[in-house]
Amino acid sequence: MTDDDALDFAIVIYREDDVWHAEMLPVALTSDLQGLIQALRQQPSESGTIGLVAVGDEFFVALRVLGDRVDVFLSDIAASWDFPLARQVLEYLDVPIPDEEELDEILQDEETVLPAGDLSIFADLGLDEMELGILSGDIDLLPEDVLSSIAARLGFSEPFERAIESVFG
Repeated sequence: MTDDDALDFAIVIYREDDVWHAEMLPVALTSDLQGLIQALRQQPSESGTIGLVAVGDEFFVALRVLGDRVDVFLSDIAASWDFPLARQVLEYLDVPIPDEEELDEILQDEETVLPAGDLSIFADLGLDEMELGILSGDIDLLPEDVLSSIAARLGFSEPFERAIESVFG
Protein backbone atom coordinates (compact mmCIF):
# COMPACT_ATOMS: atom_id res chain seq x y z
CA MET A 1 0.00 0.00 0.00
CA THR A 2 1.40 3.40 -0.96
CA ASP A 3 0.97 6.67 0.87
CA ASP A 4 -1.38 7.81 -1.89
CA ASP A 5 -4.00 5.18 -1.14
CA ALA A 6 -3.33 4.86 2.58
CA LEU A 7 -6.57 6.68 3.37
CA ASP A 8 -8.71 4.74 0.88
CA PHE A 9 -10.77 2.09 2.63
CA ALA A 10 -14.02 0.20 2.41
CA ILE A 11 -15.58 -1.39 5.45
CA VAL A 12 -18.66 -3.56 5.94
CA ILE A 13 -20.67 -3.23 9.15
CA TYR A 14 -23.32 -5.72 10.14
CA ARG A 15 -25.32 -6.80 13.17
CA GLU A 16 -25.44 -10.35 14.39
CA ASP A 17 -27.15 -11.41 17.63
CA ASP A 18 -27.60 -7.73 18.55
CA VAL A 19 -23.83 -7.12 18.30
CA TRP A 20 -22.21 -4.88 15.67
CA HIS A 21 -19.30 -6.26 13.67
CA ALA A 22 -17.02 -4.53 11.16
CA GLU A 23 -14.60 -5.93 8.62
CA MET A 24 -12.39 -4.31 6.03
CA LEU A 25 -13.16 -4.95 2.38
CA PRO A 26 -10.56 -5.07 -0.40
CA VAL A 27 -9.30 -1.57 -1.26
CA ALA A 28 -10.16 -2.27 -4.92
CA LEU A 29 -13.82 -1.81 -3.94
CA THR A 30 -13.18 1.89 -3.31
CA SER A 31 -13.64 2.35 -7.06
CA ASP A 32 -16.28 -0.30 -7.81
CA LEU A 33 -19.87 0.42 -6.73
CA GLN A 34 -21.34 -2.83 -8.08
CA GLY A 35 -18.56 -4.80 -6.39
CA LEU A 36 -19.33 -3.02 -3.11
CA ILE A 37 -23.04 -3.78 -3.37
CA GLN A 38 -22.27 -7.41 -4.15
CA ALA A 39 -19.90 -7.67 -1.16
CA LEU A 40 -22.52 -6.15 1.16
CA ARG A 41 -25.21 -8.53 -0.10
CA GLN A 42 -23.02 -11.47 0.90
CA GLN A 43 -23.12 -10.40 4.56
CA PRO A 44 -26.55 -10.91 6.13
CA SER A 45 -27.46 -8.53 8.93
CA GLU A 46 -30.38 -7.88 11.27
CA SER A 47 -30.83 -4.22 10.28
CA GLY A 48 -29.27 -4.12 6.85
CA THR A 49 -25.64 -4.35 5.92
CA ILE A 50 -23.78 -1.04 5.95
CA GLY A 51 -20.84 -0.14 3.76
CA LEU A 52 -18.66 2.89 4.45
CA VAL A 53 -16.03 3.99 1.97
CA ALA A 54 -13.48 6.79 2.28
CA VAL A 55 -11.50 7.92 -0.74
CA GLY A 56 -8.45 9.86 0.39
CA ASP A 57 -9.30 13.24 1.82
CA GLU A 58 -11.81 13.82 -0.99
CA PHE A 59 -15.19 12.20 -0.23
CA PHE A 60 -17.04 9.27 1.29
CA VAL A 61 -19.85 6.97 0.29
CA ALA A 62 -22.30 5.26 2.64
CA LEU A 63 -24.37 2.31 1.49
CA ARG A 64 -27.05 0.25 3.14
CA VAL A 65 -28.33 -3.01 1.73
CA LEU A 66 -31.51 -4.54 3.11
CA GLY A 67 -32.87 -7.32 0.94
CA ASP A 68 -33.23 -6.02 -2.61
CA ARG A 69 -33.13 -2.41 -1.44
CA VAL A 70 -29.87 -0.47 -1.73
CA ASP A 71 -29.62 3.05 -0.30
CA VAL A 72 -26.61 5.12 -1.28
CA PHE A 73 -25.22 8.46 -0.09
CA LEU A 74 -22.35 10.39 -1.70
CA SER A 75 -20.80 13.21 0.33
CA ASP A 76 -19.67 15.38 -2.60
CA ILE A 77 -21.00 15.49 -6.17
CA ALA A 78 -17.88 17.36 -7.36
CA ALA A 79 -15.82 14.20 -6.80
CA SER A 80 -17.57 12.64 -9.79
CA TRP A 81 -15.16 14.36 -12.18
CA ASP A 82 -12.06 12.79 -10.68
CA PHE A 83 -13.12 9.52 -9.04
CA PRO A 84 -14.81 6.50 -10.64
CA LEU A 85 -16.74 5.55 -7.49
CA ALA A 86 -18.35 8.99 -7.18
CA ARG A 87 -19.28 8.91 -10.87
CA GLN A 88 -20.76 5.40 -10.49
CA VAL A 89 -22.81 6.52 -7.48
CA LEU A 90 -24.31 9.43 -9.42
CA GLU A 91 -25.13 7.10 -12.33
CA TYR A 92 -26.69 4.60 -9.90
CA LEU A 93 -28.79 7.40 -8.35
CA ASP A 94 -29.69 8.68 -11.82
CA VAL A 95 -28.24 12.08 -10.90
CA PRO A 96 -26.60 13.88 -13.81
CA ILE A 97 -22.85 14.32 -13.55
CA PRO A 98 -22.29 18.09 -13.46
CA ASP A 99 -20.82 19.60 -16.61
CA GLU A 100 -17.81 21.90 -16.41
CA GLU A 101 -19.89 25.05 -15.91
CA GLU A 102 -22.01 23.45 -13.17
CA LEU A 103 -18.88 22.11 -11.50
CA ASP A 104 -17.30 25.57 -11.54
CA GLU A 105 -20.44 26.92 -9.89
CA ILE A 106 -20.34 24.21 -7.22
CA LEU A 107 -16.64 24.75 -6.58
CA GLN A 108 -16.89 28.55 -6.61
CA ASP A 109 -17.66 28.52 -2.92
CA GLU A 110 -14.98 26.36 -1.31
CA GLU A 111 -17.13 26.16 1.80
CA THR A 112 -19.90 24.30 -0.02
CA VAL A 113 -20.13 20.58 -0.48
CA LEU A 114 -23.06 19.21 -2.42
CA PRO A 115 -24.10 15.67 -1.41
CA ALA A 116 -26.30 13.28 -3.38
CA GLY A 117 -28.41 10.30 -2.48
CA ASP A 118 -30.39 9.24 0.54
CA LEU A 119 -29.81 11.61 3.46
CA SER A 120 -32.18 9.47 5.55
CA ILE A 121 -30.07 6.34 5.00
CA PHE A 122 -29.46 5.96 8.77
CA ALA A 123 -32.54 7.78 10.16
CA ASP A 124 -34.03 4.60 11.66
CA LEU A 125 -30.72 3.95 13.45
CA GLY A 126 -30.61 7.40 15.06
CA LEU A 127 -28.80 9.64 12.55
CA ASP A 128 -31.29 12.00 10.96
CA GLU A 129 -31.04 13.73 7.59
CA MET A 130 -30.03 17.10 9.02
CA GLU A 131 -27.21 15.63 11.11
CA LEU A 132 -25.85 13.61 8.18
CA GLY A 133 -26.02 16.73 6.02
CA ILE A 134 -24.12 18.77 8.60
CA LEU A 135 -21.46 16.07 9.04
CA SER A 136 -20.92 15.59 5.31
CA GLY A 137 -20.81 19.33 4.72
CA ASP A 138 -18.08 20.00 7.31
CA ILE A 139 -15.10 20.74 5.04
CA ASP A 140 -12.73 20.74 8.03
CA LEU A 141 -13.30 17.01 8.61
CA LEU A 142 -11.58 14.31 6.57
CA PRO A 143 -13.88 11.57 5.21
CA GLU A 144 -12.42 9.06 7.67
CA ASP A 145 -13.30 11.44 10.55
CA VAL A 146 -16.87 11.85 9.31
CA LEU A 147 -17.26 8.08 9.00
CA SER A 148 -15.84 7.67 12.50
CA SER A 149 -18.45 10.17 13.78
CA ILE A 150 -21.21 8.31 11.94
CA ALA A 151 -19.99 5.03 13.47
CA ALA A 152 -20.08 6.58 16.95
CA ARG A 153 -23.58 8.00 16.48
CA LEU A 154 -24.91 4.68 15.17
CA GLY A 155 -23.35 2.66 17.99
CA PHE A 156 -20.62 0.69 16.21
CA SER A 157 -17.62 2.89 16.96
CA GLU A 158 -15.54 0.15 18.62
CA PRO A 159 -15.77 -2.47 15.84
CA PHE A 160 -15.30 0.28 13.23
CA GLU A 161 -12.13 1.61 14.89
CA ARG A 162 -10.77 -1.95 15.44
CA ALA A 163 -11.23 -2.75 11.76
CA ILE A 164 -9.49 0.47 10.70
CA GLU A 165 -6.61 -0.11 13.12
CA SER A 166 -6.20 -3.69 11.87
CA VAL A 167 -5.16 -2.30 8.50
CA PHE A 168 -3.69 1.12 9.23
CA GLY A 169 -2.30 0.51 12.70
